Amino acid sequence: MSLSERPAQPEVGKSIPHESAALHVTGQALYTDDLGGRLQNLLHAYPVQSPHAHAKILSLEVGAALEVTGVVRVLTAADVRGVNDAGVKHDEPLFPSVVQFVGHAVCWVLADSLEAARLGADAVKVEYEVLDAIITIQDAIRLESFQGSVQVLSRGDVTQIQEAAHIFEGEFEMGGQEHFYLETHAALAQVDEAGQMMIQSSTQHPTETQEIVAHVLGLQSHAVTVQCLRMGGGFGGKEMQPHGFAAIAAIGASLTGRPVSLRLNRTQDMTMTGKRHPFFAKWRIGFDQTGLIHALEVELFSDGGYSLDLSEPVLARALCHLDNAYFMPNIHAVGRVCKTNKTSQTAFRGFGGPQGMLVIEDILSRCAPLLGLKPEDLRSRNFYQPNQATPYGQVVKDTERMPKIWSALLETSQFKQRQLEIAAFNQHNQHLKRGIAITPIKFGISFNFTAYNQAGALVMIYKDGSVLITHGGTEMGQGLHTKMLQVAATALGVPLEMVRLAPTRTDKVPNTSASAASSSADLNGGAVKDACEQIKSRLAVIASSRFFVNPADVRFSSGQVFPVGYPAKSVPFAEIVSEAYYKRVSLFASGFYRTEGLHWDRVAMFGNPFKYFSYGASVSEVEIDGFSGAYKLSRVDILQDVGDSLSPLIDIGQIEGGFVQGAGWLTLEDLRWDAKGRLSTQSASTYKLPSLSEMPEVFKVALLEQAHESGVVYGSKAIGEPPVMLAISVREALRDGIAAFGNNSSSVLLPSPATPEAVFWAIQRAKQS
Repeated sequence: MSLSERPAQPEVGKSIPHESAALHVTGQALYTDDLGGRLQNLLHAYPVQSPHAHAKILSLEVGAALEVTGVVRVLTAADVRGVNDAGVKHDEPLFPSVVQFVGHAVCWVLADSLEAARLGADAVKVEYEVLDAIITIQDAIRLESFQGSVQVLSRGDVTQIQEAAHIFEGEFEMGGQEHFYLETHAALAQVDEAGQMMIQSSTQHPTETQEIVAHVLGLQSHAVTVQCLRMGGGFGGKEMQPHGFAAIAAIGASLTGRPVSLRLNRTQDMTMTGKRHPFFAKWRIGFDQTGLIHALEVELFSDGGYSLDLSEPVLARALCHLDNAYFMPNIHAVGRVCKTNKTSQTAFRGFGGPQGMLVIEDILSRCAPLLGLKPEDLRSRNFYQPNQATPYGQVVKDTERMPKIWSALLETSQFKQRQLEIAAFNQHNQHLKRGIAITPIKFGISFNFTAYNQAGALVMIYKDGSVLITHGGTEMGQGLHTKMLQVAATALGVPLEMVRLAPTRTDKVPNTSASAASSSADLNGGAVKDACEQIKSRLAVIASSRFFVNPADVRFSSGQVFPVGYPAKSVPFAEIVSEAYYKRVSLFASGFYRTEGLHWDRVAMFGNPFKYFSYGASVSEVEIDGFSGAYKLSRVDILQDVGDSLSPLIDIGQIEGGFVQGAGWLTLEDLRWDAKGRLSTQSASTYKLPSLSEMPEVFKVALLEQAHESGVVYGSKAIGEPPVMLAISVREALRDGIAAFGNNSSSVLLPSPATPEAVFWAIQRAKQS
């Protein structure tokens, strides 16, 4: 049976609740910080943070801190036995000699209580020499403050833009986004009797946490074990940034012999950790007489903060998604990562894809009225056609799905009829206007870094027929563990209740890839299925001797084993397992999966970096108050391609949550730094998050039917990141409503995020057009 083929009566495809849903809603689910409360002699770590965005440390006096009751030790650079760095690029010193942003941790205080550690941190005296700081992306561009390599994506001859019938140019700046996961960064470290360092970490990448902790301690990886029980949200913010916090806890545990807990409070988390990258784009585009894109030229700048972190691959993915769903015969795009004195910006759901898509969607919406076209018509006529390739050379598979989704959503959302109703409403209401928009997505699935497209799993069957699985992915609320339980139950042909899942640990499944890039179900599902198939093939041999058939003619379904065509002769799965044990047949297996067909030249920016593309579209309708710029999201219709869904309830939840998170980024969440580099929006009171009041009054989500994806576990497709970009339709609906305050034919400039204040000023400009 192939990787994508489903057996009869599979557990995959059933709508079941999240495997920890009851624990979540009752407060019984345990997280990293909860585990520390069960330990004796626990120490707490607290940072001493820099008040300056850029400064040299001249002196560090910790004596007064050590006199505070309960303080045990102050960790400094002198305590690092290995490498004083927590970054994979070796540009993130754990204990810096030069602070690079406001909030940068200078040293860490360990104490018997969190309050004692806080008081100890207040007592530490640091003398600084303040240096010039670069805060904004515009200042970084002006001063040529860049880091990393120049990235160039090119196809055709962009100079042909001069031959285009219509040529437009402009600039566009978009803000970043705070992850604001419910559980802040947390790590718990302890040393066992054999000297093994055990780390509990809220991390999306346990193997990388293991590697960073090991090199900070001067150990080999086998001396460090990292476990992730679950995360209270991650969204990319726990892919790279947990490593340093785990290393601090590990240093403390190693030096004191006591377990050390490190958990950031909300203000610390917001001021110390990276965010979605802000971007700035300069563009020039040419269209032919019919509105087809002829050529596009873009300069793309991201604000990487003080170090590289994942900024280079984030920029690469942004460049690879400048096309979104549109064919561009001639394109030249240059990307640079700006270096500023802010937190090191990092992965965030979509990983640069949303920023790249937003650039082209903003361009099309600004150009459509200048071309005399409706935005939805300009978009649809530029969709990829069969056998066309992306600017980086990958032939776009299943191009027919995008127009299929588009036309189906236009019909089910009653788009044309509602446009007429909105036009009538706007004509009769001077100070209240409505807007509607439809936007597409085409999002590439796989890690751009090809080596990460692999996964492992360990599956064990006990003598009573019960099953325990462990895989390399981490659970952050997205439902990955739920899907893996369904995959294992389907592969083995047993009821779901016979399968249990163990926490992710580096001593069970080594060399794991990050749970990121929307690929975790594809990768880990393939590995789990592989392990199950290995065991099942051994059991088939046992059963075949009982049924007097070939092993290939043995079937496993609903906890029963039987010869094909003769279900009445079935015997319980547990009985075959027991027989296998007594015949000394192995009942455990290590599974492995690697995504085939990928190749990527990151220098030339050419190849096949993605296994497939995820398609979708959304329609959003808004109502805007012309006096204040305040608006409400009236209705949202979404149609998303998830292949043959592994778990429909989980997938619909991901679509709804991702859409709302994207709408927050595009319309509400406004990160602000003052002139000295201090984050002004460092709490929920100043940083506006989506709430129930921002939810659409009508929210309709549908999954594309008959969308089987070959070559992927049970025909499914990824769903983690694509829904974020569906929210672009909200921003474009706002643009449509703003235009109604003017003459409807002018190009509307709309900042991002399109906050009520930004919408108000856009209305004023529209009225003057």
